Amino acid sequence: ASVAGERFNFVPLCEPEITGNEWRYIKECLDTSWVSSIGSYVDRFERAVAAATDSRHAVAVVNGTAALHLALLVAGSEPEDEVLMPALTFIASGNAVRYVGAWPVFIDSEPRFWQMDAQKLCDFIRAGCKWKDGSLYNRETGRRITGILPVHILGHPVDMDPVAEIAAEYGLAVIEDATERLGARYRGRAVGHMGDVACFSFNGNKLITTGGGGMLVTDDAALAGRARHLSTQAKADLVEYIHEEVGYNYRLSNIQAAMGVAQMERLNEYIAAKKAIHQRYSEGLADIPGIEVLGGATWADPVYWLSNVAVDENRYGMGSRSLMRQLGESGLQARPLWCPLHQLKPFANCTAVDIDVAGNLYREALSLPSSVGLAGADQDRVIAAVRKAYAV
Repeated sequence: ASVAGERFNFVPLCEPEITGNEWRYIKECLDTSWVSSIGSYVDRFERAVAAATDSRHAVAVVNGTAALHLALLVAGSEPEDEVLMPALTFIASGNAVRYVGAWPVFIDSEPRFWQMDAQKLCDFIRAGCKWKDGSLYNRETGRRITGILPVHILGHPVDMDPVAEIAAEYGLAVIEDATERLGARYRGRAVGHMGDVACFSFNGNKLITTGGGGMLVTDDAALAGRARHLSTQAKADLVEYIHEEVGYNYRLSNIQAAMGVAQMERLNEYIAAKKAIHQRYSEGLADIPGIEVLGGATWADPVYWLSNVAVDENRYGMGSRSLMRQLGESGLQARPLWCPLHQLKPFANCTAVDIDVAGNLYREALSLPSSVGLAGADQDRVIAAVRKAYAV
């Protein structure tokens, strides 16, 4: 990367913006020796994320995957249960389901905004499942279905009203994976506040970063307390080392939380920058045949964590991977979406429901440079490179 940077003025896909109070807050942790999982910044960070998501409770943890693991546990997913989730997402969501011993059931994407298809979800529940003795069962596998894990990918929300309605009808927990969507809204409501519990990630490439880190949010005090208990090795006594069940070492450090507090102070500024980047791509690429910039639904207020395009090989003249390589040769980093999880070896024996869109998106989609601090001149380079590749 350093060689590419020297030669091409390398433009990364998405790098953190660290230009606020991060140095000052982290130095305070070091100066006072409050560097571990207890400290004022952990509490402040939890309060800030709870407020941003309109949630009553927040529990800071080491990463988004840990948050998902805890969320599934406290929401009641048990070994040999099933959890309904999208096929097109990062593998961490599916892995977390397996961590609790449950099995994912993969639902297709809808083609317009690339989110889990709420209609296909509802159709599967009504036609592919049966209600028996107060629980919902998959007709094919015979396993009990206990939850829905909608993953709001790329900064845009899933159409949540149908999801919430059918979950309430059949008594299913809703665990929102909002790890890429802090600050997004759905019909005026905060993403991360439309289920029983929700999870966020603060990895280095996310809108807000702590270098690593995650957060579980909920309105349910009992769920939050249970998650906090499990995240601290399930220690049952304030003084004595009494543990009555298996717990996890999942708590976030005060140093990381200090960085998170500084980042949260600029959340609205960062969201505005992401939206401006998306708008510039939308305008700059609008007239290129075969290039479609992923937009937002009228009922959504996305944060556009990454700006994405779908590449129609027949109209554009090359596929997404060829375009990605050409951009890379110019020092411009782009990346494809995730391989649909039902196509991966760890999930080969899981149910996949009527999936035909997710594979097309995997083949055609490309994420473009989207850093909060992306310079206008560098974004113009990306736009010019996409236009040049079409003209060749």
